Amino acid sequence: MKIKYLTVLLIFALFMACQGSHSKNDNNSPSTESANLHLEKIKLPPGFHISVFASHVDNARELALGSKNIVFVGSIAGGNVYAVRYDPSTYKATKVYTIANDLNFPNGVAYKNGDLYVGEMDKIIRYKNIEANLDHPPAPEVIDGNLRPDKHHGYKYIAFGPDGKLYIPQGMPCNICKEDTNTYGIIHRINDDGSGDEVIERGIRNSVGFSWHPITHELWFTDNGRDNLGDDIPPDELNYAPRKNMNFGFPYCAGHGIVNPEYASEAHCERYTSPAQDLGPHVASLGMKFYTGNQFPTYYHNQIFIAEHGSWNRTVPIGYRVTMVTLNSKYNGASSYKVFAEGWLQNGKPWGRPVDVLNMPDGSILVSDDFAGVVYRIYYTSN
Repeated sequence: MKIKYLTVLLIFALFMACQGSHSKNDNNSPSTESANLHLEKIKLPPGFHISVFASHVDNARELALGSKNIVFVGSIAGGNVYAVRYDPSTYKATKVYTIANDLNFPNGVAYKNGDLYVGEMDKIIRYKNIEANLDHPPAPEVIDGNLRPDKHHGYKYIAFGPDGKLYIPQGMPCNICKEDTNTYGIIHRINDDGSGDEVIERGIRNSVGFSWHPITHELWFTDNGRDNLGDDIPPDELNYAPRKNMNFGFPYCAGHGIVNPEYASEAHCERYTSPAQDLGPHVASLGMKFYTGNQFPTYYHNQIFIAEHGSWNRTVPIGYRVTMVTLNSKYNGASSYKVFAEGWLQNGKPWGRPVDVLNMPDGSILVSDDFAGVVYRIYYTSN
């Protein structure tokens, strides 16, 4: 009888363990921990801390802040788009909704006036009044169905600018090539109803992150450098675009006067705009934001945080970190570039890959990670 009783207890314990494992994988679970995370390895400046804001957000990419304690998250795995509800007293996720699936690589998300805009590979769609319908999202409407569908550098990072227009990049469909400069290698913008398509900047290989200075409202963007010129050239770029119709040199030039040999006879680098800041070579600089909160010390205010996704073909991997670029006193150039958070790369192997950065209402920032499938929160305390 005693053996039978112990057997029953063992079966019950195994059943409960399996049930617990299942609930952790449920998107409705508020769990914010993962056995594969190593937050203790993340190095930050004194006073800064990192925690998990939300887990079970597979392939988390671009982030957008809603108006009702919701953060929207794009992805490129499974075609999913997520909405993360958080507790404003703890800044931890309480529920993760999958509001769309089977979309065409919905990397980009942007929020405006209650509506969610999603950047798929080939179009922009809109979910009306989304925060009131998270359990039963409405059918989306197509705002712009004319985007280039190329998978090579085709992920759409989208954001509304100070002018109320939606900005959309279109990368070059290659490592190094020439294409129509009204179609590829551009950043363009549309009205929020999809009308008024206008190319803003050209000569851009692949931008997957941009933002506007909070004081000047001028555009800044990251750009990924080409491959197959070695480990150390060209750099990735942080570019400054204070006016329309600038050209940043691709495919002819990169960095500060680096000529692409395939087009050496046509390269006149003095004709093009050089980067405001050279970033690390092959670091895959993606999402970027100006820090607009008040929680961090004054030194960080209005400076740029960049998510560096990490190199994929460099002999010694670099990136897999968050860096910071400080600007000069006129806000028209960079004065320094340094590592802010690192540790996702250990012994040459990554356990996480930062993708995007988002300011939160309390002054903390979020960082998405498409490798670990989580969103982190970085915050500051003075004691």
